[in-house]
Amino acid sequence: MSFYNFEETNPEAEDIHYMKLALEEAKKALAEDEIPIGAIVVSKNRIVGRGYNLTEKFNDVTAHAEMQAFTSAAQTLGGKYLRDCTLYVTIEPCVMCAGASYWTQISRIVYGAREEKRGFISKNANLLHPKTELKGGVLADEAAILMRDFFVKKR
Repeated sequence: MSFYNFEETNPEAEDIHYMKLALEEAKKALAEDEIPIGAIVVSKNRIVGRGYNLTEKFNDVTAHAEMQAFTSAAQTLGGKYLRDCTLYVTIEPCVMCAGASYWTQISRIVYGAREEKRGFISKNANLLHPKTELKGGVLADEAAILMRDFFVKKR
């Protein structure tokens, strides 16, 4: 899988780099007329999982980008726990995906834009594992524009 050396950079640059890759996953969803949400799971500067929204293709409401990335990462790592991993996702996770992240015990979640209607934060839900760090707003404008443009075309 991909490897990128960040020894000479800073954590903010790392978050931006991987969020750009998550945005590329979101564009794959857009190309398939899916809601444009993308996700990447990173462990020790190595991409171990990726995914994008596939709910229409699979006719499955659980086929969110995060779920695809969690499954991919678990297969790559050979185990269900994603400790020492970071999930980069273009949009704030929903309650289902935040709950799934709890069970993976993922160390960190970095998201782009807030999801005011369906995001887990708006539900006042404490769904993340106690050791999971949360960071939002990384390339939020880019993620929000993809979503807005998708829904404008749908209406």
